[in-house]
Amino acid sequence: MLQWLLGAALLARAAGFYLPGLAPVSFCEPGKDQVPDCKSTIELFVNRLDSVESVLPYEYTAFDFCSEKKMKRPSENLGQVLFGERIEPSPYKFEFKKPAMCQKVCTQTYDTNSPPDKAKLDFLKKGMLLNYQHHWIVDNMPVTWCYDVEDGQKFCNPGFPIGCYVTEAGRPKDACVVNSNFNEKDAFYIFNHVDITIHYHIVEHEQLGARLVAAKIEPKSYENPNDSPDCTGGPKFLKKKQTGVFNIPYTYSINFVEDKNIRWASRWDYILESMPHTNIQWFSIMNSLVIVLFLSGMVAMIMLRTLHKDIARYNQMDSVEDAQEEFGWKLVHGDVFRPPRKGMLLSVFLGSGTQIFIMTFVTLFFACLGFLSPANRGALMTCAVVLWVLLGTPAGYVAARLYKSFGGEKWKTNVLLTAFLCPGVVFADFFVMNLILWGEGSSAAIPFGTLVAILALWFCISVPLTFIGAYFGFKKTGIEHPVRTNQIPRQVPEQSFYTKPFPGIIMGGILPFGCIFIQLFFILNSIWSHQMYYMFGFLFLVFIILVITCSEATILLCYFHLCAEDYHWQWRSFLTSGFTAVYFLVYAVHYFFSKLQITGLASTILYFGYTMIMALIFFLFTGSIGFFACFWFVTKIYSVVKVD
Repeated sequence: MLQWLLGAALLARAAGFYLPGLAPVSFCEPGKDQVPDCKSTIELFVNRLDSVESVLPYEYTAFDFCSEKKMKRPSENLGQVLFGERIEPSPYKFEFKKPAMCQKVCTQTYDTNSPPDKAKLDFLKKGMLLNYQHHWIVDNMPVTWCYDVEDGQKFCNPGFPIGCYVTEAGRPKDACVVNSNFNEKDAFYIFNHVDITIHYHIVEHEQLGARLVAAKIEPKSYENPNDSPDCTGGPKFLKKKQTGVFNIPYTYSINFVEDKNIRWASRWDYILESMPHTNIQWFSIMNSLVIVLFLSGMVAMIMLRTLHKDIARYNQMDSVEDAQEEFGWKLVHGDVFRPPRKGMLLSVFLGSGTQIFIMTFVTLFFACLGFLSPANRGALMTCAVVLWVLLGTPAGYVAARLYKSFGGEKWKTNVLLTAFLCPGVVFADFFVMNLILWGEGSSAAIPFGTLVAILALWFCISVPLTFIGAYFGFKKTGIEHPVRTNQIPRQVPEQSFYTKPFPGIIMGGILPFGCIFIQLFFILNSIWSHQMYYMFGFLFLVFIILVITCSEATILLCYFHLCAEDYHWQWRSFLTSGFTAVYFLVYAVHYFFSKLQITGLASTILYFGYTMIMALIFFLFTGSIGFFACFWFVTKIYSVVKVD
């Protein structure tokens, strides 16, 4: 099993794993005998611009760059729309293997006496001040800006800045440090020229033509003449309080380099290898495995030694006429399956948690097999949303079956809450965040039509499937318990500090969080710092470890509480592992203040609003794991002990 999981962890690094259908495109030189399906024109697409200092992404056209209005923009899937991706055609077009030097694209003119022009120029300055980044795409792969970092390493960023700012004190910010000529105080330097290098690989035996394996860019700034740009001279800058008419000419140079070492199937590797993740990821896995082994040893000791002795002693005492008074966990056998308080809410949470658990497992499994690679943009989110919609049936079934086992009779309320409570809270939070994005004019704002489509998926597919699952859940008989429940509840004795519910719940979430916090750092980096995440093999392995850790920690604490004659295990087991979400929330707050440079009220509200959604989903997911593990454990131990 471990070998299989380690193999799955390495699948993410495997060279040839891409979604079937993402076929390579062949390129040929213009004017030569054309091979069928061989292109000579290379089109460059532009995506939304984002920043590590702001949660608000913007469309390419929002900054008034050179744009292509004639071509139709490519269609986007649901995942791309939800993540705020807005891919558009650009006026940058190249002929394969036809280099060009200092080609003019367009010139944007601004008159500061004109309010619309002044607003555009101010927005461009704001973008440079907050270090907004371009994201360009060639042949479905990112155009990268590679530069040297510490220890002689080279980092390839799938984006490059629109410009940079030098403060009034003369201190260069962000990308301004790359050029000593950026020395004008209180000035914005705009990168109005790009040197693009296309690396290609000639296919010798399969077919004629070449395939693109890398697209690299170097942004530069030139004070070009408007009529005949020559890409020489000093950098282009504008003062913070610029007045009058101001022109920004945009130019590019293109060069082609043959690369015989990189094949098309492994063309993303140079980006992934520049990110120093792997060693830390293995450290994370080893750290998590140590915790799992420790917990497994504890649980095994309880199961094989203590519990085995308990059962043997209890069963032996039952055969003796003068049986001593019962003690320990056997003492509460008549109350251990007593329905919990607020059983309706618990069953609803468990139904939603089951839905999220299956969705996460299937999504990560597909990601491990390479079906959700970065080459297939938006596939991860699309897969997760579609799976969640289609998994309404298990949610309704689990909620109904457990609610019936708890002795509940308000089945209509149960099924309605299962279908609407947790999804409704998530959607309400999401809608409020979307209103803020609308107000800020961000590209991440979901269009009205997409919101209607999401609601249609929820009401027309997920809700009916939840009703069907609930129908079959209520139709089945309640879960049979191995021991009868007494009519009069037993009084729980005074508990010591460490067996009280709250300390146990707090302790229960520490170990599961310890297994995931390093992985969590990379996930938060990919979401908020716009770094590429492709370690799905590692993530799937950590997911399995998290499930095991949540289960074992909950079982361990459940046994201690039962031995202390506290039989209220249902809610406590859910909250014990679910408390991992609280640690996740605390870590997200720490990450915000220590790692991010996010500024502005809107960005701060958006960060914590989306974090609350993630914390709720994580709470339902981990809580359900703890409950079902504890339910299995309690059912198992009381089914093997003799009870009068």
